[in-house]
Amino acid sequence: MRQVHERPRQRPSRTQAAAVDSRRPLAIRVLTSNVTIAVVAIGLLTAGVFMFKPGGTKPPKAGDMSVEQLTALLNNTHVDRATADGVAAAKERAYEQEQAREKAEAARQKALEAKAKKDAKLRAELAAKAEASRKAQALKNAATNPAGNKALGQQMNALKGWAKCWPSLLTMWNHESGWRQNADNPGSSAYGIPQALPGSKMASAGSDWRTSSATQIAWGLGYIQARYNDPCGAWNWWQAHHWY
Repeated sequence: MRQVHERPRQRPSRTQAAAVDSRRPLAIRVLTSNVTIAVVAIGLLTAGVFMFKPGGTKPPKAGDMSVEQLTALLNNTHVDRATADGVAAAKERAYEQEQAREKAEAARQKALEAKAKKDAKLRAELAAKAEASRKAQALKNAATNPAGNKALGQQMNALKGWAKCWPSLLTMWNHESGWRQNADNPGSSAYGIPQALPGSKMASAGSDWRTSSATQIAWGLGYIQARYNDPCGAWNWWQAHHWY
């Protein structure tokens, strides 16, 4: 019997494989290539995700997953990464907004405190003026006798800046009228606390010059300032001449 010797089969070369592959439809070649790439990529990705996750479940084999599952996994990975980036950006914006709000609130509080201090100072100034006015009016109302007239005269003299000359004014008008607002010199037409000559001169300070101690004192201080500079100068003149 004749023996037939079969030649061993040889694997096709790369060129022959390529020739065979080229005869396949284009859609099949593209799908095969994409599936192969996706399988390799997802295999590496899932191996890295689950390898270091404690208690993680064993990932399915890439070969057991469909193309749709592989694509969904890739898409979810991209979505998770984008979500994490978005969350981080949102946190940063929220922090910056909170800082801006705190800064604005601090500025508002500072402005309110400054306004409160300004208002308090203004109220204190108004209260002080009102109190001073009240006291002045009280002195005017009380200036109906020598003691009240002296108290009013001392205050008005101090307002002129002549506090150091008060003893001179006190002594000089003691000699002139005894600080009586109705003092009338029978030997002349001199009248009132400063003994204006004639008394009608005091009308330049107020129409109530006959009865108002404040009007008489205001006129007398004006007269002294114009003629002697201050009560100290007027008293020096008075001591030499017994009039001023």
